[in-house]
Amino acid sequence: MESIPIEEVFENLRCSKEGLTTEAAQERLVIFGHNKLEEKKESKFLKFLGFMWNPLSWVMEAAAIMAIALANGGGKPPDWQDFVGIITLLVINSTISFIEENNAGNAAAALMASLAPRAKVLRDGRWNEEDASILVPGDIISVKLGDIIPADARLLEGDPLKIDQSALTGESLPVTKGPGDGVYSGSTCKQGEIEAVVIGTGVHTFFGKAAHLVDTTNQVGHFQKVLTAIGNFCICSIAVGMIIEIIVMYPIQDRDYRPGIDNLLVLLIGGIPIAMPTVLSVTMAIGSHRLSQQGAITKRMTAIEEMAGMDVLCSDKTGTLTLNKLTVDKNLIEVFSKGVHPDTVMLMAARASRMENQDAIDTAIVGMLADPKEARAGIQEVHFLPFNPTDKRTALTYIDSEGKMHRVSKGAPEQILNLAHNKSDIERRVHAVIDKFAERGLRSLAVAYQEVPDGRKESLGGPWQFIGLMPLFDPPRHDSAETIRRALNLGVNVKMITGDQLAIGKETGRRLGMGTNMYPSSALLGQNKDESIAALPIDELIEKADGFAGVFPEHKYEIVKRLQAREHICGMTGDGVNDAPALKKADIGIAVADATDAARSASDIVLTEPGLSVIISAVLTSRAIFQRMKNYTIYAVSITIRIVLGFMLLALIWQFDFPPFMVLIIAILNDGTIMTISKDRVKPSPMPDSWKLAEIFTTGIILGSYLAMMTVIFFWAAYKTDFFPVRRLVFIN
Repeated sequence: MESIPIEEVFENLRCSKEGLTTEAAQERLVIFGHNKLEEKKESKFLKFLGFMWNPLSWVMEAAAIMAIALANGGGKPPDWQDFVGIITLLVINSTISFIEENNAGNAAAALMASLAPRAKVLRDGRWNEEDASILVPGDIISVKLGDIIPADARLLEGDPLKIDQSALTGESLPVTKGPGDGVYSGSTCKQGEIEAVVIGTGVHTFFGKAAHLVDTTNQVGHFQKVLTAIGNFCICSIAVGMIIEIIVMYPIQDRDYRPGIDNLLVLLIGGIPIAMPTVLSVTMAIGSHRLSQQGAITKRMTAIEEMAGMDVLCSDKTGTLTLNKLTVDKNLIEVFSKGVHPDTVMLMAARASRMENQDAIDTAIVGMLADPKEARAGIQEVHFLPFNPTDKRTALTYIDSEGKMHRVSKGAPEQILNLAHNKSDIERRVHAVIDKFAERGLRSLAVAYQEVPDGRKESLGGPWQFIGLMPLFDPPRHDSAETIRRALNLGVNVKMITGDQLAIGKETGRRLGMGTNMYPSSALLGQNKDESIAALPIDELIEKADGFAGVFPEHKYEIVKRLQAREHICGMTGDGVNDAPALKKADIGIAVADATDAARSASDIVLTEPGLSVIISAVLTSRAIFQRMKNYTIYAVSITIRIVLGFMLLALIWQFDFPPFMVLIIAILNDGTIMTISKDRVKPSPMPDSWKLAEIFTTGIILGSYLAMMTVIFFWAAYKTDFFPVRRLVFIN
């Protein structure tokens, strides 16, 4: 549909320029579905139950079953106290985790809630404004300045449009689209007005294909893997202790069934870090609230822990590192006329710009003046020639304060050069400057001037003078360079991933001080790798590169995937539809301020402040939270070892039977007090954190063994010696 002649489009879609009838549109709506992306709704109840489905919860559930099913006999009823206590704890843990995760999700949903997009559509021969969701292939829509294109469409007859596709492709400069050209859903009309025929809606749009990549991406959280490993360690420790107890108590010591089961329950209940999910959830929730105050809304709480370990941040360029707003680099303006100052070149270019209904270039040039009114100060406008794809220039004919008529023009250098009376003299120098600008990723804009002696606007005027060349550039945000420097100091390697040209990517990298070791995605992930990099494996190249240019959504996704395969904790920032798949795939997907709904939906963290400086604050906060979680984890492991080893030795050496319910109370009191660790004062790590599980388990085993030995020695001293004298009260009648 994108490439066939427009007549065939009408033929294939069985429609006409008069639009569809309401009945036909309804029939097509049934076939093609609504013009929106399907949202998968998660059952809140199943989500709640999900918090009971992890290794630590399994042990608690096993203890509950054991308390009610196996703890029978010996003339005693089933152990209802422990059963109710364990189930209550399970529900409390799950409720706290569910509420905190739900609150985070609600904050993000509130941020993304906005009015449904609307479109002007021709139905039953009348133009109406309708919800964009009811559009179907074959509908005739009207597109004008400021409209977001509601569906993939082909343009009909009319003047060309300027379309901003930065949210889809990453290109910072609007592209010109004429009759017959295709426009994509999610792009924005920056200039012009035209009618179009819809050719794709919903999941069948360019936007929808990116969303499909998002839907097929299911990441198993890094934090979930860590929790599973810690849970497995605790389970194995408890299992070893229980097996030793069973072997010694029953065949060797010939103990009664019920006391033996109670001793096993003591290990099972006491050895589980019962409050671990709750403490970690509360710690992350407090961190989530703190991040929201700093301008980062957390949608998935475990992303906080992952951000602490982030060592690679892949950042989109347009609108994230840069302003997505063209500007002129005054220092690089090349003047071609003697006695003309660069400021004069700027003023002439501003005069050749529209004052209303400006395109991106007009806005950039007029915005460079101290006061936009200077562009028309002291002159009388006679005629303005707007930009068109044939002339590729704009021009203003005006009368100055002395009553003399002049004309200024700005536009594509080749077109302005063709006007110049001395083209042959300056042609080589003009091309050399254009090439110099292009090497640095700067777009060239030429300015020319002529006098109109006979004072008529229709007059061809005198000879055109080529005044100068101006470099256009999408400038970095004021805080981007400092943010990248701080990120590097914190051990986070920043890579630029952009849909823009390679030269533009390199120039942005140079200005930001992040390196220019960048490659085109086609050479990197395609078949035609450059000879200079052919020897390097792709994974190694991605690791060493400072960035990639000319990337499509699948490239961004692939780069993130390969970095993760190299054991990197990868963050990805973006704002456009083209970033959504990579945002979903990354360990931490970060949607920047003013991101599209698609990017926000796919992300874990949504920034409410522009630029990347918020991310540095978030990294430091995350690392402080990580230190608290790590400290608690060491405590939890050591307590498991202490309970299992200590109570096992008491039960086997002195055949001491401890009530399981008392152990449950001890565990609750212990974990209740340790919850204060979620507000503990800690110093963030200067480098990315990681769960060094071997170190955590070793520390836990050493501390736990020491505590267990102290417990056994203290028990022996109190139970078997006179070290603690027992005072007896004697009552005399």
